[in-house]
Amino acid sequence: MQNGCILCGGVGSGKSRTALAYYYLQNGGEPSCLTGTEEYIPMEDPPKDLYIITTARKRDTMEWEGDLSPFLLSIHKDVNLYSNLIKVDSWNNIGKYADVKNAFFIFDEQRVIGAGAWVKAFLKIAKSNQWILLSATPGDTWQDYIPVFVANGFYKNRTEFIREHVVYSRFSKFPKIDQYLNTGRLIRLRNRILVNMDFKRQTVSHHEDVFVRYSIEQYKDVGRTRWDPYKNEPITNAAGLCYIWRKIVNTDESRQLALLEIVEKHPRAIIFYNFDYELELLKELFIPHADTMYFEIAEWNGHKHQPIPKSESWVYLVQYNAGAEGWNCIKTDTIIFYSQNYSYKIMQQSAGRIDRLNTPFKDLYYYHLKSRSGIDLAISKALKEKKDFNETRFVKW
Repeated sequence: MQNGCILCGGVGSGKSRTALAYYYLQNGGEPSCLTGTEEYIPMEDPPKDLYIITTARKRDTMEWEGDLSPFLLSIHKDVNLYSNLIKVDSWNNIGKYADVKNAFFIFDEQRVIGAGAWVKAFLKIAKSNQWILLSATPGDTWQDYIPVFVANGFYKNRTEFIREHVVYSRFSKFPKIDQYLNTGRLIRLRNRILVNMDFKRQTVSHHEDVFVRYSIEQYKDVGRTRWDPYKNEPITNAAGLCYIWRKIVNTDESRQLALLEIVEKHPRAIIFYNFDYELELLKELFIPHADTMYFEIAEWNGHKHQPIPKSESWVYLVQYNAGAEGWNCIKTDTIIFYSQNYSYKIMQQSAGRIDRLNTPFKDLYYYHLKSRSGIDLAISKALKEKKDFNETRFVKW
């Protein structure tokens, strides 16, 4: 590892502990302390101030506190062994630390893509501090690496990168990259900053597609008439049409029955969903009845942030965008994807919530509920190719 690198490891591989070990060594810690010895050898006091920029969920659940404790570090001054400042905050507040100098930054679940306010703050921080990035999915295209390349001094700014490597399509109405030039140099630069964590998982993942029925007649009727049967109004764009198609597919009774059959076999399960109507349907499905098994229900979404239940039978309802990353659960071996997400990255991150190094389970089970409708098959195809699903391209609106 080196300053400005991207530590790339699979979900649950221990990137946080590795990053803190690097900080420990960079501030006078002894390598022998990291090889299993029981004696803790302190760093030089005071070490550099430590800023950890992470997800809002990781900050709120204080997950980093557990990773800091073996190094006798804490965000609380009365507990911290050293006199340095340690701050854990979310990406939403990265702008508050743009003027910090001579400190050490750990950017967790990296968000430095594009050219927005977060990237501008990141580039300003990188000029005056030591820093490393942690990511399970560092980048799918060369565009994703531009901010990190600029921060490392490989290019003066985004404009220089585009001038040297990007060719835009002449026939597109919006800036669309046609090809990249001199990719050999880009590969060399990426290899200089990308540090892969080589580790062997003890778990075995079992992914099973569970196909369910859907109303073919209603699905075709919406596609032909472009009419929203739920709001009784015309559908105005491709996103709206896909939303209605998915609602028809996702609310089918056969999908709910398939879900109940799975939780009967796996009474402790995490269920990922996309839309609010799915949440209401799922909560209604698990309301206790006299002839059904009792399940404790907890939620993590934009409305509620509840902890994972501790009972013998429970379901944890998680919205993809709110809970795809930044937390882990070793109390269950089962994740059910009630509906698919459009993003390959989010699906990968979601699956990693139970695939941790300290899980007591060897076999992990992932159930993907899907129909043989056109939209479900198209989303599955995009995810299989490690791409994001594009509504406009699918509908040809």
